[in-house]
Amino acid sequence: MSHPWFEGATRPRVLAHRGLVLPGDAAAGVVENSFAAVAAAHSAGAVYVESDCHLTADGTVVLFHDDDLSRVTGDPRKIADVTVRELESLMAPRGGLITLAQALESFPTLRFNLDVKAADAAAPVGRIVRTHADRVLVTSFSDERRRAALAAADAGDTGIRPATSAGRGTLVRVLAALALRSDRRLSRALSGIDALQVPERNGRVRVVTPRLIAAAQRNGVEVHVWTVNEADDIRRLLAMGVDGIVTDRVDLALSIVCE
Repeated sequence: MSHPWFEGATRPRVLAHRGLVLPGDAAAGVVENSFAAVAAAHSAGAVYVESDCHLTADGTVVLFHDDDLSRVTGDPRKIADVTVRELESLMAPRGGLITLAQALESFPTLRFNLDVKAADAAAPVGRIVRTHADRVLVTSFSDERRRAALAAADAGDTGIRPATSAGRGTLVRVLAALALRSDRRLSRALSGIDALQVPERNGRVRVVTPRLIAAAQRNGVEVHVWTVNEADDIRRLLAMGVDGIVTDRVDLALSIVCE
């Protein structure tokens, strides 16, 4: 049986990458992964929001992609070196800080795709999402961080763990199994995995192929491609049969899906 994160929602899935920041909002100072960006994605009709998790100096899980503040706020400090109050002040003119707990509580109809960016954040993320596991998918480039978050979730009050997407090591094993044409290795690599969330290419190597899509789907695993913002690319990937698109333009992608 599929995880509730996947159930009752339109396919192909459209995941709002770090929320939604339209040009007018960006001109007003709104940034990705802010409260305003998540709210804008929700208003645009998004069911799924992809975001990232870091831990502040005082132990609060916040939605933030980079491990430092320089690109988003101009402050060179690391997320791990600032308190949540300091971060709230920095983000106030940029759409507002949103913590993981606030995201889950303020947007009860949204389903979250959470990328654990820091090792210290893994267990706190798991503990926070345990009572929301039916609408959370946990992922990370690091399979170790991903598994640590799932272990901390520990089935929670809902009786289930969050859904999960493969880390880099798992993806390497999947691609190796495909190259070897070994269904047994592929099945073993995909055990416990609900989705492969991957770029279309990694440098010169094409990751997303009809063969990968078919093999994953045979094993009950969805393929979601990131980060796809051009209409022609969205249509082409959907025609290939991918299950989901991760995009900065959730408004555009939703309109294409509804064509």
